[in-house]
Amino acid sequence: MAGDATTIARPYADAIFKHAVETDKLDLWSEMLELLAAAVRDPALSGLIANPKLNTAQMTDLMLEIGGGYLSEEGQNLVKLLAVNDRLAVIPEIADTYEKMKAEYEGTIDVHVVTAYSLKPAQEKLLSNALKAKLGKEVRITSEKDPELIGGFRLRAGDMVIDGSISGKISQLATELGI
Repeated sequence: MAGDATTIARPYADAIFKHAVETDKLDLWSEMLELLAAAVRDPALSGLIANPKLNTAQMTDLMLEIGGGYLSEEGQNLVKLLAVNDRLAVIPEIADTYEKMKAEYEGTIDVHVVTAYSLKPAQEKLLSNALKAKLGKEVRITSEKDPELIGGFRLRAGDMVIDGSISGKISQLATELGI
């Protein structure tokens, strides 16, 4: 199912991205897509989107009302197009795909680090610099604490995943021992 949504979302994200580059509105589109994606991810709204009793006009009006003054005329047109084509449910995938295209265009990469203990700003900076040297891109780090890792870290940067956690090493050892 997620694969289907990504396949459906890609042409929309591609068209939005090309238009955003041409009009120099990359950040504006990021904000509008983020708002729409957050709304569609809400369980109550996703239930309404799937409800066959709501017609296209009602769904369009609802989404435009949620967008309020945050959607440009082009953003409103996108909502209308997606509603007519019964594609409102794929807005989160459109937003995610758009953000990946934008990051690639800007030469940045988002890195998510999970550690057993909170990272200090100096540690984040050191990690950011090391990853920038390795990946050749500007690095934006987000981090979170997960005591279940016991120690070490788990890092995700695009398709690259590094599990340097103690719990990961224990799981790997258990697998090798057939436990």
